[in-house]
Amino acid sequence: MNNHVRETAEQPLLKNKTYLSLLGSQIVSNLGEWLTILAILTLVGLKWDATPWQITGVTLCMLLPVLLGGPLAGMLADRVERKQIMIWADIIRIFVVLGMAFAQELWQMYLLLITKSVFDVMFGPAKSGKIKEIVPRSQLEQAVSYSAIIEQSAKIAGPALGGLLTAVFGLQACFMLNALTFLISALFLFRVPSRSRLPLIAGEEQGASPEGGQETKSSAKQGFFKELAAGIQTIAAIPVLAYGLLALAMVLAVLQIADSQTIVLFRDIKNMPDDMLGWCIALSGVGTLAAAVVVRLLKSWSPLAKMGTGSAVMGIMFYAASVVAQNGDFGTMLGKLSMMLSFMIVGLGAGMTFIPFQAELQKRTPERLTGRVFGTVNSILSSASLIGPLLGGYLVTTFGAFAAFRLSGGLVALLGLLLLCTKVVIMKRDRLVHADA
Repeated sequence: MNNHVRETAEQPLLKNKTYLSLLGSQIVSNLGEWLTILAILTLVGLKWDATPWQITGVTLCMLLPVLLGGPLAGMLADRVERKQIMIWADIIRIFVVLGMAFAQELWQMYLLLITKSVFDVMFGPAKSGKIKEIVPRSQLEQAVSYSAIIEQSAKIAGPALGGLLTAVFGLQACFMLNALTFLISALFLFRVPSRSRLPLIAGEEQGASPEGGQETKSSAKQGFFKELAAGIQTIAAIPVLAYGLLALAMVLAVLQIADSQTIVLFRDIKNMPDDMLGWCIALSGVGTLAAAVVVRLLKSWSPLAKMGTGSAVMGIMFYAASVVAQNGDFGTMLGKLSMMLSFMIVGLGAGMTFIPFQAELQKRTPERLTGRVFGTVNSILSSASLIGPLLGGYLVTTFGAFAAFRLSGGLVALLGLLLLCTKVVIMKRDRLVHADA
């Protein structure tokens, strides 16, 4: 290993200029994303007074492209220069988000959401693969933690900034600022080297490049569907990833029963201030931000122990939030603080559920298969997420938002407890597989 490679592998992560450029892209784009999410929820749920089924339609428009295109986007990210995919995805999303600022009908918003989600799908696996290209294996967990911290910080700042922009300039300002963040993100990405210009990171295989190495020549001989299946095969061969993904998919399916109808819950609460949704979203981000720190402190815990604990906490607090929403007096500061605290602890549980799995996925996935593995994971999780909004739309319409939140919270808590009860057996099997590899 030459000196250049050793320096690249051993330098502190926050002195890795290439990684910092990628983080810069994420900071601005995540901030813009949360501006847009809040603007869409406000526009569709409050201004247009959408029904629960119409709100379900918004969620489905964001998830369907991930379900259908995840594996394809992953394969593309493993075969084409990832930097170019990310830049083009940012540029196209500039114009899509600008279109949202002028949408007048719900069907127009649906079409724009589908289009944007297509390019979101392309961006995700490419970004995950790029992290594997530029960050040594020993620093991957740290890199994932930083990424989660940025995402949740944006979740805090985005709704707060969105509320200010909406009050002063109107909802269109949120969409326009999001378009600007995609432009800035693309400019950051121009500073990220192409794969062929990066030094080999210590511990990675020769020929692992998605462009032109031994892996690409071998992959070219494989059938189309066999390549798509590579992500599933990789995950299935690693028990902690296979069972972790199964647990995560089940949690998401149940969680989306309530989460997809949050705007309906807030509409049904008596004396609920108009800005409370933004505050609760922001504070859930504070909770998840705290989880990124907590996860790193619990080094002796297995990934499944963290995930199970997080799911149990999240489910219990979702249930508690529905009780507070139905019985609290939101004309008082105590009622408002109780709801905001519930969402903050929900965010903590969510972070403890998702961050350990993402970190383990980064560590255990070969770089040459990163796109396909992450594309497959996104597709599976999106499939699970589709079940919740459909069931949530029915439950909210039939029984009301409070009942849907109680059911969702109770089931998520049970799934977390089940994972805690089975984690020892799964981790033992994972160690045996790892030892044989």
